[in-house]
Amino acid sequence: MTFKDLFSQQATDYARFRPTYPQELFAWLAAQAPARRLAVDIGTGNGQAAVAIAAHFDRVIAVEPSDGQLAAATPADNVEYRRGAAEATGVDAGDADLVISAQAFHWFKHDAFFAEVRRIVRPGGCLAVWSYGLAHITPDVDAAVHVLYEDLLGPYWEPERRLVETGYRDVSFPFPEIAAPAFAMRLTWTFAQLVGYLRTWSPRKRYREAHGRDALELELPRLEQAWGAVSNERAVVWPLAVRAFRL
Repeated sequence: MTFKDLFSQQATDYARFRPTYPQELFAWLAAQAPARRLAVDIGTGNGQAAVAIAAHFDRVIAVEPSDGQLAAATPADNVEYRRGAAEATGVDAGDADLVISAQAFHWFKHDAFFAEVRRIVRPGGCLAVWSYGLAHITPDVDAAVHVLYEDLLGPYWEPERRLVETGYRDVSFPFPEIAAPAFAMRLTWTFAQLVGYLRTWSPRKRYREAHGRDALELELPRLEQAWGAVSNERAVVWPLAVRAFRL
């Protein structure tokens, strides 16, 4: 099965600069599961969510189609990384207490993914998917980032990105929903860390192919002016959009 491999070439930067999910999220997810024998993380990327949920489960299977991402994945004693697709995980039928997908569900073929979830999740087990959009830093920085995101890169984002912007709210899931609390990722960053994160944005490559220059480099002066002294550290907050379901 083919997939859009937008991240293999930048897997190291992805692992280094992408924000980390709050531990409270994983504690809440584990509390929803009927048991804590097996969690499955689909579209695991560099394994960030897999390693975090592994603190609450006996075993985690982390499924990812990108060889580059798997090569950069964080090892853990009870996490087994597998190359595979969201629609064909290779997990045994009825084995999973919990299936999660962090910032990846928008890439899946949804009907086939839902069928795979039905196959691998035990009765009473759970599915949770979540996403995050643009961070909140300061009004001036947020405005400069939005120019890069929408005005420059807007036409070059993959169409699936729109599902992230709506927090997957426009997707109809065939399972009863569980109300999830509000969660957010919170970090303190330097300007260099912000730029490192922005370098992981996938449409930069298509913009450069179309225009012969890097959209981020064009926006850097505005970003730097909005940030202030580059040695300044600023609080960065990403609200998470979490949808959870009982099977």
